[in-house]
Amino acid sequence: MSKKPSQSLADELKPYVAPFRFDGAGEFHLKSHKTNEKGGLDKDKATRIIEANRERLNDFQEKLYAQDRWSLLLIFQGMDAAGKDSAIKSVFEGVNPQGCDVWSFKQPSSRELDHDFLWRSMIALPERGRIGIFNRSYYEECLVVRVHPEILAKQKIPERLVTKDIWKERFEDISAMERYLARNGTVILKFFMNVSKEEQRERFLERLEDPAKNWKFSLADIGERKLWAKYQAAYQDMIHHTSTKQAPWHIVPADHKWFARVVIGSAIVSALDRLDLHFPKVDKADRSEFKQVREALLAEGKGVAK
Repeated sequence: MSKKPSQSLADELKPYVAPFRFDGAGEFHLKSHKTNEKGGLDKDKATRIIEANRERLNDFQEKLYAQDRWSLLLIFQGMDAAGKDSAIKSVFEGVNPQGCDVWSFKQPSSRELDHDFLWRSMIALPERGRIGIFNRSYYEECLVVRVHPEILAKQKIPERLVTKDIWKERFEDISAMERYLARNGTVILKFFMNVSKEEQRERFLERLEDPAKNWKFSLADIGERKLWAKYQAAYQDMIHHTSTKQAPWHIVPADHKWFARVVIGSAIVSALDRLDLHFPKVDKADRSEFKQVREALLAEGKGVAK
């Protein structure tokens, strides 16, 4: 009696990835994506998946580093209080920090403004064998800069180049850059933390009421909240124009942090599983040499080494 083929890891995790992944095929409407989705899970079952994904990610990261062929770039975008920081902390709990680099891109410095809009992100790209995590990214140049045109005016771009097509041009430049990275061995996964306006309100109140979280709050956050509709429109346009098979967006339901972590961890693990990562094989000559070294070390332990 023949045995059924075992289910692949990617197939096992597909229910928590596929419904939220958009690679540019077909139409995209941000409003059609629920922010409070739970994927049929309760918190206990979700916790077991999160813990299993941590173990898998730790194993894949070691092989990724040892093989030194691929690199992984993870991009996190979302409104204030969407849960980017806590998701990164949770998903990568227990992973060797030596193999990861986390970059948080804030207001550009005067030096960064003397370069093109992609420059500061490009110098932070992960090396082969490493995982690069961008907490906000070059996509801010199509979001906050678009919502606040006064920021664009400070970027020293020649006036005749700032046309009505600038956002379309930036989408094209970003997609071309991501295609180039993919062709050179960088796996790109992008996560939009899709939080509701009501949930953001609750999290702001929590920050105000908890002294340990006061530092996270700024009056500027309330100003940005008033521009919610403009930001949602900017995200809609950005995801629609920059989702590709090489660099898909994942619209992560973020009202329930535990489910967001299921989606993010599952997407990362599934992508790494497809790379056929393994530890480098030792050739015959090296194995022969290892045997001699082993014998010498054993002899040394017996106190008879010459």
